[in-house]
Amino acid sequence: MDTRSDTLSLPRLIINVLAPFSLGYFFSYLYRAVNAVVAPDLVQDFGLSASELGLLTAAYLFAFAGFQLPLGVLLDRFGPRKVQAALVCAAALGALIFAFAQSLTGLVLARALIGMGSAGGLMAGFKAVAIWVPEDRRALANSSIMAIGGLGILTATVPAEYAIQAVGWRNMFLGLVVLTLAVAVVIYLMVPNQPKRPVPETFKQQLKSIRKIYSSRAFWRVAPLAATTAGVHIGIQTLWVGPWLRDVAGLNRGDVAEQLGAMAIGFLIGTLFSGAVADWLGRKGVDLLTIMCGFILVFMAAELAIILEVPWAVSAVWVIFGMFGQAAILAYPWLASYFGTALAGRANTALNLLVFSTAFASQYAIGIIIDLWPQRADGGYANEGYQAGFGVFLGLQVLALMWFMFNRPQAHPDGQR
Repeated sequence: MDTRSDTLSLPRLIINVLAPFSLGYFFSYLYRAVNAVVAPDLVQDFGLSASELGLLTAAYLFAFAGFQLPLGVLLDRFGPRKVQAALVCAAALGALIFAFAQSLTGLVLARALIGMGSAGGLMAGFKAVAIWVPEDRRALANSSIMAIGGLGILTATVPAEYAIQAVGWRNMFLGLVVLTLAVAVVIYLMVPNQPKRPVPETFKQQLKSIRKIYSSRAFWRVAPLAATTAGVHIGIQTLWVGPWLRDVAGLNRGDVAEQLGAMAIGFLIGTLFSGAVADWLGRKGVDLLTIMCGFILVFMAAELAIILEVPWAVSAVWVIFGMFGQAAILAYPWLASYFGTALAGRANTALNLLVFSTAFASQYAIGIIIDLWPQRADGGYANEGYQAGFGVFLGLQVLALMWFMFNRPQAHPDGQR
């Protein structure tokens, strides 16, 4: 098992590695989730249907997913500092175009560019953790970076709503452009360079290693469960929660933003909690995938309660949904250990491609399913549409869980297979 990491003192690790990449992931998640709040303005200004709104919001996820494999190669070859700084600049450019877009096509293209620029938000941080953090503490370090993303999704709720009401959605995006560029500067100036390897791989060798990852039986035993749970969580939380709260729970716009804020706080707490539990139980001999499955079962129970429209779904169940929707984060350090540090970037982005492809598919498909029922007189969507859309993807998660339970992988002692 590859346990190599380059030593940094704890203060340097926090200030020069965890903090800058956490900021990058903060904006990645803010951009991903902000359409849940700005959606009413986009629908009003551009006359979007449910499927068009789903396509627009999912354009981020489509580009994000499509860039994962080249991202893994770039991270392993050039290191997370240079790659992430360049990508954050691309996200800022996309936000600038979004702010001035005058058509659905312009919005879709701009959001796709934002998605590509945000593609390294988490994976660059995970690669940095694989380089500089000892293996037995990586789950906690990864969760710490991801928890800051919870602040990004929190900012995309009530604060974003206040900003929209104060200056309008276009000016809000212009403000995000400035802040995003500042983050790119911080990453480029503060993060250490990736330590040089004795014999760097050629691009051809790097590409061949991707085939090795995708041909691994262990990868395909873990990936479907991680992709269907984490991907569907992203697809729902970054768009369809807001309309559901409006149409099914009957909340007004301000109350919707507050509930989204509560979910974001739940996401923050749940991510830190899952990382801390994994760190604690891992020291007692419990493997990461067992812990991951436990949290995923809680998440799926929350989804079922939402589909059944239990009376307390508006508050407690949606918060639980937010807390444990990304339990599959624990699969990433497992894969990094399984394939070794040299392949960590490609192994994680190989999984991330599936996660965000599922997020794109679920977000767009739910909109298509919702449109199968006629809109209500008040312009809202039918409850049955939400139930059908959410139910289809919960069913896929159940199948993926069964596949995992019957094909559970075992860690290889030398981190390679």
